[in-house]
Amino acid sequence: MDNVKNKNYYYVFIIIGIVMVAMNLRPGMTAVGPLLGVIRDDLQLANWSAGLLTSLPLLAFAFISPLVPKLGIHLTNERAIVFGLLLLVIGIAVRSTAIIFFLFLGTILVGLGIAICNVLLPGVVKEKFPAKVALMTSVYSTTMGIFAAISSGLSIPFASDLNWGWQLSLAFWIIPALFGIVVWLFLSNQNKKHSKVEVRYVTSSKNRIWQSPLAWQVALYMGLQSTLFYVSVSWLPEIYHSNGIDLNQAGWLLSYTQLIGMPVSFIVPVIAGKMRSQQAIVLTMGFFSLSGLAGLLLFGHHYIVLLVSTTLLGISLGGTFALALTYLGIRAKTSTDAAELSGMAQSVGYTCAAFGPVMIGFIFDLTGNWTVPLIVLLIINIFIILFGYGAGRDRFVFQE
Repeated sequence: MDNVKNKNYYYVFIIIGIVMVAMNLRPGMTAVGPLLGVIRDDLQLANWSAGLLTSLPLLAFAFISPLVPKLGIHLTNERAIVFGLLLLVIGIAVRSTAIIFFLFLGTILVGLGIAICNVLLPGVVKEKFPAKVALMTSVYSTTMGIFAAISSGLSIPFASDLNWGWQLSLAFWIIPALFGIVVWLFLSNQNKKHSKVEVRYVTSSKNRIWQSPLAWQVALYMGLQSTLFYVSVSWLPEIYHSNGIDLNQAGWLLSYTQLIGMPVSFIVPVIAGKMRSQQAIVLTMGFFSLSGLAGLLLFGHHYIVLLVSTTLLGISLGGTFALALTYLGIRAKTSTDAAELSGMAQSVGYTCAAFGPVMIGFIFDLTGNWTVPLIVLLIINIFIILFGYGAGRDRFVFQE
């Protein structure tokens, strides 16, 4: 009886640990978006180089993601997650300086730390809660959305209203990462007593995952929807500002974009898990995103239209991201397959996403307005729908 009780407590702490990791997967990047213009002006950066503050973590994702499952084998997943959170703490601390070299170095470390946790989490969920993958995906994707919204909304108030400056505003997000380290150190110690639930990943010697067309569709869907998300995080405040919105309100509008997507990010995985095909969800989210971007392009100077467009875009961003995470679990038969698919999808996907903020910043530098960048985002959205529709088939990655 005591063993059962202890095991139940262990799973409660696993859920707490998953939530703690999810809390730290977005603020390290989303807190930067509202401050991007401030950092750019303070350090006299060009728009394309300021965009690197969002793109460099994504390149780090792409580089390390295929290696993370092996890290989980050698360290155990609990210790690997502690290592990832520790890198995140160091990265945030190093980045929170006015020295350009350390700004970019810390940004890379932030990306590496988040990538480790990003890749391991779907496999941990698949292993620990195989019958509740969709529900647990809802829990951690919604947590990510909550803290992404909070960090975006608080960046400018921390920097301006509290007179912290952008450095301390970014450094604040060390605190939840430290709490996460404490929780996962505890889980690492407990794992020795619960060896039966230890997560082990075995990577395919033939790299079969890279030969699966369905895996490529999942990866490109994840990559392009991530491109749209990180471009939004980086440049939406500047787009709002160009339409007459002050930067403080622009930051809260970005926060609202993520808040409005949170209920959707919780509901979509639950619905998707009950459907044989998720193609209808892809089409619905795609329509919302196209409508939102078109509204910003054509009528962004009208506040009501801007607010409606922001709402539609936020719903789509929340839904497509949650669906991409759900694909990592439901398109795989086992936790091993989920780990391989997660590593491959995040490597390919974030390689695509990394170029988004820099590309949009570069296009803005060339054109001097946001018309062409928004048209480019509309085109990207069409491809999101196409790849998401293919990934929504009722298949497994190693079934083809």
